[in-house]
Amino acid sequence: MKGYYIERNLSGMNELPATLKSDVPDPKPGKGEVLVDVHTAGFNYFDVLQVQGLYQHKPPFPYVAGAEFSGTISPSSPIPAGAPSWLRPGARVFGAGQGSYAEKIKVPFHTLVPVPEGMKMEEAAGLYVTYPTSYAALVYRANIQPGEYLLIHAAAGGVGLAALQIGKALGAKVIAACSTQAKLDVCLRYGADYAINYAEGAKGDWQKKVMEITKGHGADVVYDPVGMIVPSLKCIAWNGRLIVVGFAGGNIEKIPANLILLKNVAVTGVHWGAYSKNEIKKVPETWEALLKLFAEKRIKGVVYDKVFEGLESVPEGLRALGARETWGKAVVRVSKESAKL
Repeated sequence: MKGYYIERNLSGMNELPATLKSDVPDPKPGKGEVLVDVHTAGFNYFDVLQVQGLYQHKPPFPYVAGAEFSGTISPSSPIPAGAPSWLRPGARVFGAGQGSYAEKIKVPFHTLVPVPEGMKMEEAAGLYVTYPTSYAALVYRANIQPGEYLLIHAAAGGVGLAALQIGKALGAKVIAACSTQAKLDVCLRYGADYAINYAEGAKGDWQKKVMEITKGHGADVVYDPVGMIVPSLKCIAWNGRLIVVGFAGGNIEKIPANLILLKNVAVTGVHWGAYSKNEIKKVPETWEALLKLFAEKRIKGVVYDKVFEGLESVPEGLRALGARETWGKAVVRVSKESAKL
């Protein structure tokens, strides 16, 4: 099969990724695993970090890059004992594992989720990490309530647009913050109540705008995948909750504890990947809630305008993501058949 082999740490964004090989051995499913024919794979910022050797999860060399995917259960796949009745050859599924930038991937069967009826494979390829992350952040960590103000940084990104839609579905008033007007327009199109360009002005103008929008109340919940917790303390509400989602801006902040005390706020993190080890029951609970929201059309997968075609376009997709050129979920169509499913 074809797959993107990473044979060494890469030194920068201009070197993404390593080698597209056509003779990569097909993965061999072990106990409890199935083989999936990959139709579409998603781009995540952690994929960029991993191929550069900067992510905490470092597979031994050589390895196939990529994580999120959508596809169909391969005709040659084993069906492990205990698998649900819907999981059969040809079933449309999405999930994540090491090696999605390839024609096939092996994953534990219990990690797969069925693609909702009527959903395109391109949309499904970007759901597995972003949507449960945002749901866990807003529901389990922030306990967001109807009518509360939700400030989302990098709101046009994959997790940002997921948080925007989930926040709206839960009754929050969403303030989307982005660095360009084009990205703010995307957020407004997907339901944001307010939009703020935090690249305008170097003296904290965006915090003043948050306070104006909220009539002096401040944001009840701040969703931050960038690294903007400290500046957000200037516009957080009393009893506000700040959620640390990630550090896409490259800066791991040191938070002044006195500011946390003065506004009676809580700073909390969300690590969705660790729920499968520490709170396993939350995983099916989360997907049940999300699939219900998808079925009710209250949320949807959001795919960047340009779908990257073929595994040979993986370098360009990762470069565009790392350069902040994309919005929503950038994906690569591995199989031409995915457009028909």
